[in-house]
Amino acid sequence: MRYVHRFVPPASEPSGRALLLLHGTGGDEEDLLPLAPMLDPGAAVVSPRGDVLENGMPRFFRRLREGVFDEADLRVRAQALAEFVGEARDAYGLGPMTAVGFSNGANMASAVLLLHPGTLSEAILFAPMVPVEPDPLPDLAGAPVFLGAGRADPLVPMAEAERLAALLERCRADVTLRWHPGGHALPASLVAAARDWLRGGPA
Repeated sequence: MRYVHRFVPPASEPSGRALLLLHGTGGDEEDLLPLAPMLDPGAAVVSPRGDVLENGMPRFFRRLREGVFDEADLRVRAQALAEFVGEARDAYGLGPMTAVGFSNGANMASAVLLLHPGTLSEAILFAPMVPVEPDPLPDLAGAPVFLGAGRADPLVPMAEAERLAALLERCRADVTLRWHPGGHALPASLVAAARDWLRGGPA
């Protein structure tokens, strides 16, 4: 398979869900592994390492500068990740795949949702931005998406998270937007909200 990655099989009481963990800039395939049991202890886990380097830091696609993405590269790499998801499903015998992304990983998950609908069954996007606006827009037909963002995030303005939520809603996704008071981070309260959302409880 294309990506260096970690696979963690489901626990003795599997939930039937597989989590696709997508790290932020400078992370790797180990970075988000501690999140998985917090969100769904019975899930299988696939955690790839981004194969783009920016000043030695792994990412999932190139950018031209902070907040400005290389859309041509993004489209190529979103297709590659969508193909990887299919390969991982076949190799490990997985069912529906839930993306869990932070920052650059959240943007990559959004790009796969928008450009390759049907690849992911649902997504949890922490500190996301709008990666691309396809024309025409895909029909995401009720796909559940959780967005978590910080009101004081210096890298992702509130308006950007709101713009992504609106874009996904225009695609008919079932969007939940949850705010926390902090910055570009993953506070425990936000992880707990995402866990409750996955379980079908209050978010």
